[in-house]
Amino acid sequence: MLTARLRQPEFVTPIWEYLGFLVDEERIADGRQALATWAAVLDRVERETGVDRHTVVAVWGIESDYGRLLGQRPLLNSLGTQTCFGGRRAFARDQLVATLRILVAGDLAPSQLLGSWAGAFGQTQFMPTTFLSTAVDFDGDGRRDIVGSVPDALGSTANYLVRAGWKSGETWGYEVTVPARYRGPSGRTNRRPLATWSAAGVRPVLGGPSAGEGQAALLRPAGPTGPAFLALSNFQAIYSYNAAESYALAIGHLADRLRGSDPLVTSWPGGVRGLSRVERRELQSLLVELGHGAGAADGILGARTRDALRRFQRSVGLPADGRATGAVLDSLRAAAARR
Repeated sequence: MLTARLRQPEFVTPIWEYLGFLVDEERIADGRQALATWAAVLDRVERETGVDRHTVVAVWGIESDYGRLLGQRPLLNSLGTQTCFGGRRAFARDQLVATLRILVAGDLAPSQLLGSWAGAFGQTQFMPTTFLSTAVDFDGDGRRDIVGSVPDALGSTANYLVRAGWKSGETWGYEVTVPARYRGPSGRTNRRPLATWSAAGVRPVLGGPSAGEGQAALLRPAGPTGPAFLALSNFQAIYSYNAAESYALAIGHLADRLRGSDPLVTSWPGGVRGLSRVERRELQSLLVELGHGAGAADGILGARTRDALRRFQRSVGLPADGRATGAVLDSLRAAAARR
């Protein structure tokens, strides 16, 4: 549950790159395995909280890749530094005090309090103040351990969503088609009754009118020619976990894929598509093979990879924007095949 920060990926990465990385076949397959492995715990999560298992597991998958990536920075060091420098000193001080309270309560040992530079930690990345107010002892061992206990992490995540207003039995939203003539409002804060959207010609991609009661917001994250979505009240609950529309869309879409839904129907503008983690690693390997030195093929597109990608793009006459798209990967494959 990260706080907003400079160059946080959900704010600066094109939505097709962001979703391509976070909702890929690898994460979907791992999520389905997690659903099977933790089925008994998730049965209880659904029974006691009303939050569906697919959403809870989607948060787990995107926040820490199902517990694989918890962060390595000692929270006391990270937060202590931030209390002295930068524009988040008051916030960091509150988080530091909360971390000390966690230690005094005995829920976690100092060696477990490792996380992001901002202070988020655990399998589903809670801030320390959120841990104090929301974490639960779901496995019954007397400790709230969202680092080493998967049941505690999943139960705590569901508890957070309930406290954020989750409505049991409802979806987060769905993909829609929007008439070309539509010139009305969009965006998360422009909520309208579902009947209003239906009257405007907004329809689920599978056909039929927008049905039901309540309100929804029309989201068009890539503009009028890309995929569009009606976001219902549960989208707001997910959004509160990390305040970015792209993040909440990634959680909702991954949850849908874990349920067995198909990929998005509408293409991104210009047919552009983001790369999965497997494709990102392939892109890095091809850059190295072609002599552009992208570093390790780890699937993380940092500055070194983007610089290498720009060198390749210039070498073949493409716009040197450093963006890792499907078209650029195809160009790399073709260049490698010609060698």
